[in-house]
Amino acid sequence: MNAPLNASTPTAPARPRNKTVAAWLAFIGGGLGWHRFYLHGFGDVWGWLHAIPTALGLWGVDRVLTHGQDDKLSWVLLPFLGLGLVAACLSAIVYALQSPERWNARHNPHLAADARPGATNWLTVLAVVLSLMVGATALMAGLAFSFQRYFEYQIEEGLRISQ
Repeated sequence: MNAPLNASTPTAPARPRNKTVAAWLAFIGGGLGWHRFYLHGFGDVWGWLHAIPTALGLWGVDRVLTHGQDDKLSWVLLPFLGLGLVAACLSAIVYALQSPERWNARHNPHLAADARPGATNWLTVLAVVLSLMVGATALMAGLAFSFQRYFEYQIEEGLRISQ
């Protein structure tokens, strides 16, 4: 017997989103929004916005390499790279530490709460460890560079005014 024409046909379930893959994509390419594109598709606005601070920070690195450390614009731009890396590492940590039930409820609602894509394994734990290490390093390096250059600039201005 044929189904009526106005009945909705079931669509194929979306492919499962793996927690470990999302954590690694956030760690490796989170500054460019890879994890957001994996989870939400290429139409995700937040995924595209992840690239802006990363690009500004990379422009700051280019300015330091081109103009040296005395370039004041690079002092402003470099922390954006640290911000992009810290946000990516934080996303990796948040994804990896979610319980399988919460992960599957949010990203795999068509699967059982304890389905395999939401499971934690040693690769997930490794993503957390590396994200903590790289994220903390990026945060501290960005802050240290910015504060150092700011205070050196203040000293130079003070000396210039006193002469």
